[in-house]
Amino acid sequence: MAAQVLCKALVSAKWLSEAVRAGRVGAGLRVLDASWYPPQERNARQEFRERHIPGASFFDIEECRDQSSPFDFMLPSEAHFADYVGRLGVGNDTHVVVYDGDELGTFYAPRAWWMFRAFGHREVSVLNGGFKNWVKEGHPVTAEVSRPMPAVFKAKLDKALLKTFEEMMENVGSRQFQVVDSRPEGRFRGTELDQGLESGHIPGAVNMPFTSFLTEAGHEKSIEEIQQMFREKKVDLSKPLTATCRKGVTACHIALAAYLCGKPDVSVYDGSWSEWFHRAPPQYKVSETKRNK
Repeated sequence: MAAQVLCKALVSAKWLSEAVRAGRVGAGLRVLDASWYPPQERNARQEFRERHIPGASFFDIEECRDQSSPFDFMLPSEAHFADYVGRLGVGNDTHVVVYDGDELGTFYAPRAWWMFRAFGHREVSVLNGGFKNWVKEGHPVTAEVSRPMPAVFKAKLDKALLKTFEEMMENVGSRQFQVVDSRPEGRFRGTELDQGLESGHIPGAVNMPFTSFLTEAGHEKSIEEIQQMFREKKVDLSKPLTATCRKGVTACHIALAAYLCGKPDVSVYDGSWSEWFHRAPPQYKVSETKRNK
């Protein structure tokens, strides 16, 4: 089963380059660049205009979110998502391949992958190794921006893949599901600032930094390696699991990693630490810094 799941969740640069060369990018196959960077560091849209995978469209996570929320990158409404991806030429029967240009290989692409799945779309894959390795392997790039024909996309939120603040609060006492936090260890422990916020973690959470699922080159580690990582952290993939992080982005790496191991039902706490820090009572924010004061 795991190998079957792997084929759907990840595609190789070789597979995608063959699809591009064969002219298969169109209504049945859409490629989306889901890059995002801090504005002071890089301009994702400008980089897309300069070079991208032929036939790709730009998936702007700043536009495809709940813009009324005080927290970054919260899921948009069903109607907003359906309208947005429909304008990118994605219909309900389209196979979507997402990638990003991060130097790590993959950063935001799993978030886009999870968003599609959260809105009921199953035919979605992440480009293994990202744009970094696409270029490194010598596959074609272009500055030509394609204009896909709009499609009709019907979105239906799968609430089983999403956790709210209230559900996370209740779980602190009930421990009905496991919680894995994908942030760097220092932020999880509370020993370093988390993008300006005091850091720490939700009681009972386990730390598995998202970078640990990637090889040095930026590809996903093997299923066997990922399974061993979960075992070492005593995370039971046969039981309910929710992923969290800073703003619901790198948590999706946990969901992807578990999916590759045959577990397709990992939920993501969309508000993550951004929301938890502002809304949870002090005793529900575990921090070594506070403990040591």
